Parts: sequence; C-alpha cells; structure tokens
Amino acid sequence: MAIPDSFLEELCGRVGLADVIGRHVKLIRRGREYTGLCPFHEEKTPSFTVNEEKGFFHCFGCGAHGGVIDFVMQVENLPFREAVARLASAAGMRMAEETPEERVRADARESAYGVVEKAAAYFEKCLRMPEGAAALAYLGGRKLDDGTIARFRLGFAPGQRGALAGALARKGVNEDQLAAAGLLIRPDDESRPPYERFRGRIIFPIADARGRVIAFGGRALGEMEPKYLNSPETVLFQKGRVLYGLAPAADETRSQGEIIVAEGYMDVIALHRAGFGNAVAPLGTALTEDQLRLLWRLAPDPILCFDGDRAGLRAAVRAAERALPFLRAGYGLRFAMLEAGEDPDSQSRRYNDPMFLRHAITHADSVANLLWRVESQGRTRIPEKERADLEGRLKRHALAVADETMRRHLLNTFRERLWNARATTRATGNERPPGAQPVTVAGPGRGAAPSRDVHLQRKLVALLIRHPQLFADVEDEFGRLGFEDDALESLREALVEILGGPEAREPDAVVDALEACGHGAVLDSVFGDPLLQGVGYLAPEAEPQAIRRTWDEALGMLRHRENAAEIAALGAAGPETLTESEVERLKALVESRNALHDMEP
Repeated sequence: MAIPDSFLEELCGRVGLADVIGRHVKLIRRGREYTGLCPFHEEKTPSFTVNEEKGFFHCFGCGAHGGVIDFVMQVENLPFREAVARLASAAGMRMAEETPEERVRADARESAYGVVEKAAAYFEKCLRMPEGAAALAYLGGRKLDDGTIARFRLGFAPGQRGALAGALARKGVNEDQLAAAGLLIRPDDESRPPYERFRGRIIFPIADARGRVIAFGGRALGEMEPKYLNSPETVLFQKGRVLYGLAPAADETRSQGEIIVAEGYMDVIALHRAGFGNAVAPLGTALTEDQLRLLWRLAPDPILCFDGDRAGLRAAVRAAERALPFLRAGYGLRFAMLEAGEDPDSQSRRYNDPMFLRHAITHADSVANLLWRVESQGRTRIPEKERADLEGRLKRHALAVADETMRRHLLNTFRERLWNARATTRATGNERPPGAQPVTVAGPGRGAAPSRDVHLQRKLVALLIRHPQLFADVEDEFGRLGFEDDALESLREALVEILGGPEAREPDAVVDALEACGHGAVLDSVFGDPLLQGVGYLAPEAEPQAIRRTWDEALGMLRHRENAAEIAALGAAGPETLTESEVERLKALVESRNALHDMEP
C-alpha cells in the first residue's frame, strides 16, 4: 500500500536533514548551508552541500541530490519503504499506510485546508465591515497600519451566533466541516444548537511553514474571558509543532541567520513593524522539542525575548531549563531581556526608534550567562560559604544536557565563573578547580607592585567613563573582572549596571550617575591618579583604535601579572606535588605569559 503524503510531509518536517546526514558525513556550517566530503564518491575537496531550510542535499561533484529520504535510501542502500520506516522509527512515529481509513483522513485534511482558508477570508472581510469597527479601531490604537493588518491577515469574528456558519454555508461548507476544522462547537447536550468558537474577537490566522492557514487565535474585545483563545487541535493543527509568524519570518531569518522568539501574536507583529521581520512565537505554551527543531533548522542560536522584570526573568529561566535536554554543540539559545514591565509590543509603541529593542537583542545572553546571572543573583563575588550550594545548582543545570560536548562546555563555563567569583584572596591556589582560568585581578596589598595594579584598574574604569561606547565591545571581559579594593570594585559594579542599561549615556551623564550612587570619592581617586593626567586616550577626540589598543594593553598587563603570581605559586609547590590538571594549567599559564610578556613595562 502507498504511504500517505501527509505522513511523509510530517516525517520530513520532524527529522533534521543535517542531523541525519551528519551521522554519515562530517558537516561544517557555512552560513545557511553545511558542507562536507560527499559520501557517494571519492573526493578530497568538499563539494557536498546540505540546505536544511530547503530540505535537500546536493553534490556538485557527482550530482547526487535529494531530500532526507533519498539520502537514507542511497547511503544505506535501502528501498523507499524501508528508508521511510527507519526514519519514522528514529522520529518516534508509527508507520502509516494508505488504507481506506487513511485516505479518508487525507481527504479530511484537504477539506479542512479549504474551510479554514474560507474562514480566514471571511474574518478579514468582517474587519472592514461596520461590525468590525471597534476591532479596527483597537488595532489602530496599537499602531497597526493597513499594510501590517493585510500582511498578517488580521480579521474579526462577529459576536452573533450563526454568522460564520451562515456565511460559509453559502460557499458550500457544512457544519460537520466547520466542526472538524475547529470552528464550530457542538455542546454535549444535543438539544442545544452548535455555535461558533470565535465570536466578538480579533482574529489572528495561524499558518504553517508553507503559509497555509491551519488554525486561528482570537483576542477578546472588552472583558470577555479568556482573553486569548486558540483553535483546538485538528487534522491540520497541533500547537506544539507550530510557530506563529514562521512563514513571513522565514525569508529574513534566512538572510540574517537569526530568529527571534517572542511570547505572543502582538509581540511578533510589533517586532515586524519595528524592523525585526525574523520574529515568531509559540502559541501560548512553552517551547516544545518540535518547535526548537523548527527554530534550529533556521538559525543555530534563536533569541528568546522576555520582559525584563522578575516575572520575565523567571519565565526566561523556565524556558532555559526546558531547553537544556535538547541543546547540543552548535545549537543553543540566547535570551534578550527588555526593560522591566515592557514587552516588544509595548516598547515598540512607546518609542518610535527601536534602539532599545535592538540593544536588548544585540546583547542577548547565552544560556550559560542567564543561568549564572540568576543563580548568582548578579553578584561578581560569592562568599565562600555559599559557593558549594551555588556550584551544586549550576552543576544540576549542566547535567540536564544530553549532548556530551554541550554538557562539558557548560560545566567548564560554570567552573570558571565560580573561580572568578571567589570572595577571598587566592594565596596558594590550593582551591583552584581543574581547568579554571582566573580573571579576578589584584588590588592593594597583593602582588609585587600593588600601586601598578591599581593604576591599571583605574585606567580601565576611566576609559569606560570617558568613552562609554567602548562598553558594547568589552562588556563580557569587564563584567568578569573583580577588584580586591572594595571601593574600586563597588565602582566597577555600578559602572557595569549603568552602561549595561537601555539608555545610551554621554561621559558627563555617566559621572553624574556614579556620583548619585555615592561613588564620588573613588571617582576622585581614579581621575586624580598622576599617571592618568593629560593622557590622550582619555580625551573626547581620541581615535577609536587608540582607545581599544589602550584597553587591550591594560587588560593584558593585568592578566600577565595575575598569571605570574599563579605561576609562582604552582612552581613553589614543586612539580612532583602537582596534579595532572595543575600541570596542564601551569603550561597554559606559561604560554599566556610568553604571549603577553612584551606588554609588561
């Protein structure tokens, strides 16, 4: 018997082409495609490409070409049915046959496509009718123009019973078809007449990846509950496998290599209006494994966008925790946190310029950064008595990752952060975790020349105050530093918070903000440093290259001096007492010292 087309379509949508081919070919990502050595003929230079988005592979050397089923057939020498069966088993799908029952289901799918398309056109028409005036005014109040409304095919479902059924009956659609498409509800009490699911609501058509309408979301006008209502699951629609806005976002996602995930319909539309046409959203639920696969087929690091308040941060962490088991090397997530109390829709309406949205998206956190920031409560120093508990929580997050490479990466990242966040002075290095790379720099009372260390620290702070635009390029490395002098460290933390905020600040405004936080005295010591008087790189007209070169040199000197102290501590212990990891650490430190030695005056 034939295999239903609907089954093959779902199968190809659920298995990742690059994942399947990657089990046989070592693939390297090149922009939107992957390349590798063709498995079908001998070659030394890669001519084999895989296009995940379009669902095909092609070899420019031997001409091999096809989709995921074709690849399995050719590489494993299997007939069509066995190749499909093998893929279905790997995807957790039961093999389907084109039985009479399946033919009925296929016909029902085709019928449902026609029904929901007719309903979408009807809702669009109603929005422009007198009964849709309030809905149209609401959309206008949300700053949606006619072009946006048309692009997303927004509509209105009239409030009176029988309106949709009557309109579609004239187009040959009966009640059974409306019910099968999720548009009509039949009460359990058969004495009561059926009624439309969507009444008195703004309608958001939900389309599949090919742009075909498969379901609807409805937003209530007034006090009706629930505020948002989606179609039930039907032969066309399984909400855990669909992303709102995917079809209109696909082209821009492919061109940018980046996709943004918001929380709702209006957020997606607002992002598109603000110039982020690569935005999508799940349908009122947490991201599922199938939705993550959809996202990763388009971009390796989807950006999840959340409100910047506590609730938004908790939602971001829940999303990260749900995604952890599915993360793998080359495929992660990033998290963009907006201003507290704002979502993409409200922020785009509040500001004409999308600079704040752009800043949040550009500076989106990795999974590791988000989990560290939340678990450490944003602190740069962790008291010794809290470190074990924090380490345990971070380790549990990392161990939730199934992919060995990604799991090891998170464990190493968290271990490094814990070492950098030590609140006590590292005198002997006895508590150093294997493989950790210290970044905390010395302050008064530590090292061979503490005054030189303090000067270098002051230089870094002064550079960022006088040239705030530098912060965007050095945020990560400056945020990882830690100064032993409490006043200077407090100033550093305040500077990170001020420059990391949504507002672009001029130098004088940065100084004013720091003084308002009570850091006036330490600012005087920074700019009163004799070695910082009259230097050109602090002048407003300093060249960007000179500013960055000065920063890199100062940071390099600090790391050089820090490395020297650690090398001395390890060397004093005697080579016979060092563990294997400490020997490797010593080698790495010596290499780093050799690379930086020319910087030391």
